[in-house]
Amino acid sequence: MKSRRNFIKTLGVMSTVSILPISTIAKDMAKQKMIHQVYFWLHDKNNTQEFLTEAVPMLGRCKDVAKFIAGVPAATADREVVDHSFQVSCTVFFDSLEDQLAYQTDPLHLEFIEKYSSMWSTVKVYDTAI
Repeated sequence: MKSRRNFIKTLGVMSTVSILPISTIAKDMAKQKMIHQVYFWLHDKNNTQEFLTEAVPMLGRCKDVAKFIAGVPAATADREVVDHSFQVSCTVFFDSLEDQLAYQTDPLHLEFIEKYSSMWSTVKVYDTAI
């Protein structure tokens, strides 16, 4: 009976201790810097320059963006692992996951989606912790 109580106490203490690192990790992740990479496939490839110069720069002006870069596929060699099929991409740097979350509801970001979403057929996003 005594060993069972000790086991249950030990199990309770171990459970509490195992939760502590998770909350610490969650706090650290909230401050985790990240890169938000967005790739656009446009309905009309002829709109690439307009989309690159007029539409996409709106995203770089959002309040929580630390750094912003936009471009088109590089003229690298065709290889099986390289995807040149998109028309425009942008890379957005954030100082934290919280900043990226705030960006999602930034008025400029929402205006960009409302105003220009009709121009793309597909959009893909890749988020990377750095």
